[in-house]
Amino acid sequence: MSIATKRGDGGQTSLASGQRVSKNDPRVECYGTIDELISQLGFARSISADEEVRGQVKQIQRELFRVSSAVANPPGTGDPAQEKIAVLTDALETHVHRIEKMPGILGDWSLPGELPDAAALDVARTVCRRAERLATQLLEAKQLADPAVVAYLNRLSDLLWLLGRLLETRQGVDSSLRPKGKPGARWSRAW
Repeated sequence: MSIATKRGDGGQTSLASGQRVSKNDPRVECYGTIDELISQLGFARSISADEEVRGQVKQIQRELFRVSSAVANPPGTGDPAQEKIAVLTDALETHVHRIEKMPGILGDWSLPGELPDAAALDVARTVCRRAERLATQLLEAKQLADPAVVAYLNRLSDLLWLLGRLLETRQGVDSSLRPKGKPGARWSRAW
């Protein structure tokens, strides 16, 4: 059997339930964006020398396949044995709090681009935010089987921002948006 089935040549694809939909269906756009996020995280992992961050990112990539599955299944068609996304969200939050407590972690806006692997995580964060917006649209249209998907993506974007700052801190890099010694209002860190 070839990967080139030609079933999508007319602009249609199959959901996990077997239902055929347009490739521009909001559900397909959302899980396609999660697929993009998985690949972006793979790139970030491939260029990072930090073993802890590499391991964390690999785990997140695996989790995102579960999240994508929850998006791909219309309400009422999901796998009841699938691990609850809420449990995964709680684990992400634990990592967020752990990193926030580390000395030297930036507490304000950052300017992406100081280190390649941290910048790749910043790009992944923006893809994650797009996936979150798309999942929110599905949730508001009552087309998302597990509403915890939105919370997971929200928490993940926070963690990705922090992982980028952790890499910079470990390398002694200051990615603060404001030049040193310039006063100004503090802003939200992860947007």
